[in-house]
Amino acid sequence: MPISSSDAILSSNLAGLTRDEIGLRHHSNTTNASYPSGRLPAQAGVGLKPEHYEAVLSTRPKLGFFEIHAENYMVQGGPFHHYLTRIREHYALSIHGVGLSIGAEAGLDKAHLDRLAVLLDRYQPESFSEHLAWSTHGGNFLNDLLPLPYTRQTLDRVCEHIQQVQERLQRRMLLENPATYVEFSQSTMTETDFINAVLQRAGCGLLLDVNNVYVSCTNHNRDTHAYIDALSLSLVEEIHLAGFAEDRDDAGARLLIDAHGSPVAETVWNLYRYTLERTGPKATLIERDNDIPPFERLLEEAMRAQDCLIAATQELTYDVAG
Repeated sequence: MPISSSDAILSSNLAGLTRDEIGLRHHSNTTNASYPSGRLPAQAGVGLKPEHYEAVLSTRPKLGFFEIHAENYMVQGGPFHHYLTRIREHYALSIHGVGLSIGAEAGLDKAHLDRLAVLLDRYQPESFSEHLAWSTHGGNFLNDLLPLPYTRQTLDRVCEHIQQVQERLQRRMLLENPATYVEFSQSTMTETDFINAVLQRAGCGLLLDVNNVYVSCTNHNRDTHAYIDALSLSLVEEIHLAGFAEDRDDAGARLLIDAHGSPVAETVWNLYRYTLERTGPKATLIERDNDIPPFERLLEEAMRAQDCLIAATQELTYDVAG
């Protein structure tokens, strides 16, 4: 199935849904101004890991920001907070959630949301983001980021949950596109149409995970460039880059896994450069959550991303001057 342009969210390709039905008539992008939104510098950053605390403080690398997973810091004290407090004095900060379960059928976990609010109040990060996924059911936490059917009912639920998060946190959040391995036959929208509709209706920004785009499009035999082009790219505020693992499904077809345990693949670097040509320079994170390498190795990847950002800035300057 070809991926349509972002304008398609207002057209008849959404299985006959009208503008009113997907909720856009009264939820335009003006909602984006309802909550304050910090801004990460358009530079490269890395995920902050305990193994690297001392190296960061002793070398003070020239990075634009660090990112942490919120759930690792939902305690009152301890060494994590000791080091993060010191590092925060010198760097911009992005806080990335993995436990809100934005797409779950049940309501949000208010206790978890309260803990998140305390953490954000404490560190005042330039950015907060979560995933377009669900991970809870029947009171159980499933320790995975599971896919959603892209339907009007799901759209209503996701937008309601995002608006509740933004109201509680009093800030605009970013929503990350998923890495998926299966799709729902009952979906009535493409993934990009669904994401665009959420961004417009809920008034949130987009965290564009380029590795997730490559993983999902490969798994579902879709065009990565068409996927990128179909998104509302003006709402991208942060980009993620990561490594993937490769396997084979039961039919012998190539299956990519969003594993975060290896360097960024060349194919993802190429897609990243393609993305920057369309978005301009954006804060870019190197993610590594498994098989953590020495800090110097992560810094090398971050510097490669920084080179891409510099090239994108120069190209933008040339285009304006020309």
